Amino acid sequence: MSRTLNVVRMQLVNKQTYIWVPLIVLAGALAVTLVIYGMLASAGIDEPKFGGGAQAPLWTFLFVGVQALTLSFPFSQAMSVTRREFYLGTVLTAAMTSAILAVVFVLGGLVELATNGWGLNGYFFHLNWIWEAGPLAAGFVFFVIAMLFFVIGFWAATIYKRFGSTWVAIILSAVGLALAGITWLITLRGAWGPVIEWILTQGALGLAAWGVLLITVLAVSSWATLRRAIP
Repeated sequence: MSRTLNVVRMQLVNKQTYIWVPLIVLAGALAVTLVIYGMLASAGIDEPKFGGGAQAPLWTFLFVGVQALTLSFPFSQAMSVTRREFYLGTVLTAAMTSAILAVVFVLGGLVELATNGWGLNGYFFHLNWIWEAGPLAAGFVFFVIAMLFFVIGFWAATIYKRFGSTWVAIILSAVGLALAGITWLITLRGAWGPVIEWILTQGALGLAAWGVLLITVLAVSSWATLRRAIP
């Protein structure tokens, strides 16, 4: 366990990638959103305003997942860290930083509730659909989304390390074609109504639970690929 924690320390040597860059992106997106809300309020628009800028730092976790492997894995092997220790330490680091981001999201949402949307009736963190089950559930949803983005990036990086860029392109293209095929099938059968109803029935918390399942599948796949990856 101590060697796994050493991997966490190794990953956090570059705090900019894991912590500061996502927070800076979040702060920038919030600032731009508040400026837009202020413009709308000055134009006499008093209705509640909701923005999607809060997703911006989540996309950075996709690249954090890629860099966690491509930049650190060769160094860890040179330091005689086992692949298992590297994998567990990296996932633990991602979980810790995802939890930090989730806490920031929840605190931001509570501030928005207390200030009537920053005094502008505008909401960046507090999206009703995500918060309908309360702040703890909202924090869990944000945590799962951040981890999912990280694991997707890490999974793609393990494929690159094991098979090369050609197979990354082939697999991602196959995933895209599969999603397009599913969309076409739903459209062909006129089943968008039941699909949307199922999504609404699940709610954000239910979809987050499905996200945990997807994270597990990708994490297991990443570990199986990492065991044979070339540093």
